[in-house]
Amino acid sequence: MASKATTARTLLRSSAWSTSSRTAAPSFKQSFGARFASTQSSTAPASSVFTSGATLAAATGLTVGSIAWYTHLYGELPLIGGVSASSLADNGLHPAEHPWSHKGVLDSFDHASIRRGYQVYREVCAACHSLDRIAWRNLVGVSHAVDEVKEMAAEVEYEDGPNDQGEMFQRPGKLSDYMPKPYPNEEAARAGNAGALPPDLSLIVKARHGAADYVYSLLTGYIDPPAGVTVREGLNYNPYFPGGAIAMARVLFDGLVEYPDGTPATTSQMAKDVTTFLHWAAEPEHDERKKIGLQALIIFGSLLTLSLYTKRFKWTPLKTRKIVYVPPKDAH
Repeated sequence: MASKATTARTLLRSSAWSTSSRTAAPSFKQSFGARFASTQSSTAPASSVFTSGATLAAATGLTVGSIAWYTHLYGELPLIGGVSASSLADNGLHPAEHPWSHKGVLDSFDHASIRRGYQVYREVCAACHSLDRIAWRNLVGVSHAVDEVKEMAAEVEYEDGPNDQGEMFQRPGKLSDYMPKPYPNEEAARAGNAGALPPDLSLIVKARHGAADYVYSLLTGYIDPPAGVTVREGLNYNPYFPGGAIAMARVLFDGLVEYPDGTPATTSQMAKDVTTFLHWAAEPEHDERKKIGLQALIIFGSLLTLSLYTKRFKWTPLKTRKIVYVPPKDAH
């Protein structure tokens, strides 16, 4: 009788557990479904905002309006300024690309060409164009020796003062003085050039689209106007200048200067030399910048190599180790 009672109690307990597990399963499913449904309901408004047609239309309108506003202000499309609706006559003929000796990543200026270019500037260009950002001292060690620069500077009279009597006086130039200006003020420059203002050439290479190629093409690009093109009196036709009509006449002709080193002074040679000089004037740090960049590449490359080796040396034992779990032996 005792064994029968024990068996009955066991069956009763197992049936109760199975009944409770069956009743618990639906409650778990119901709670999980309720939670998932609440998550979907909370994220639905956010997703509908980003996928609605009104939001996409507003974003498109904002983008198009921003591009139109930028183009109206600056006259070109953002990020792709070379694409514009203006004609060739407005922007000028695009200059050809020339193989400059300093164009490479590791190439420096041709300093002999800089010296010849300064001679062309001094004898031809300095009559109308200034070089405000270049001092005499900048030529030392680049194109001339210090004694040569001192002698050239001393040939120019600079106003200084006041002296003990409160009066201004003239003195010879020195290394710290800047290149002399051809005109005392802007009005005098315009009066001497039929109303046109000759630009300062200190940054002309960096200030023009095409850089050195543009300056070289402009100096060598004077031609007769084609049929159907009328150039106003006092102007000259140059297809590389925006609009085609430029106040500056052609100034470079074969044999205009005499180079001391015997280089033939052709028009193209003089244009190449003075363009190289003006490029140096716009970027005096050009050679030093490339040298520092090469040094930085060597240093950072060495540090990168050491870092990779150190990382591999330190982490290889940790990444290649094998961890094995040995369960304890059963005591029974």
